[in-house]
Amino acid sequence: MWLILIALLLVLVFAPTLWVRWVMRAHSDEISGMPGTGGELAQHLLQKYDVKGVGVEATQAGDHYDPAAKMVRLSESNFEGKSLTAVAIAAHEVGHALQDHLGDKHLAARTRLAPLADRIARISSAAIWLAPVVGLLTRHPIPFSGLILIGMSGLVARMLVHLVTLPTEWDASFGKALPVLEQGQYIAPGEEHTIRRILRAAALTYFAAALADVLNLFRWAALLLRR
Repeated sequence: MWLILIALLLVLVFAPTLWVRWVMRAHSDEISGMPGTGGELAQHLLQKYDVKGVGVEATQAGDHYDPAAKMVRLSESNFEGKSLTAVAIAAHEVGHALQDHLGDKHLAARTRLAPLADRIARISSAAIWLAPVVGLLTRHPIPFSGLILIGMSGLVARMLVHLVTLPTEWDASFGKALPVLEQGQYIAPGEEHTIRRILRAAALTYFAAALADVLNLFRWAALLLRR
């Protein structure tokens, strides 16, 4: 029974991540008739909607919008690519820039919380690595349990950031990117279903990460309870 429950939990956690990656890859083939790359579309949309002071660049760190640097960053394949994935992801990240331009409260909250959560996560990771060593040296459960609790606090902090991020991601896909692409006729009528799938995958990226944090949280909680 426990093995079945663990297997179901692993499927629940990793299936969304695998689905997101599959959707992105499935629609990453170049389309010969595409008028521009993802990077060019992002620059065009920023100009069209008068979002001043925001740049577009390629990155190795994954597709994202950096509100501090005012920069839309796209992976090389999406920056240089002429695929439906490149178009959808470029529009999604520009959607975040539009949120920032319009003063979206959810994006502002995430921008404030993310650096704090990152600092807590770094401290918690160190605590988790130190916990077994401290447990062996002290032979006492209290220092070990204290470090595990500190480690779990980082996972909780990241989960809170993910919860704030989810509505922001959904709005960037379906409140901003999809209307922009449809109203501007940047996609053919037959491509709308595919674009919706890619935008859904982009919005659920953080949901998949949140599920992974939930798994880690339960794992460390179970370890702490066994102690």
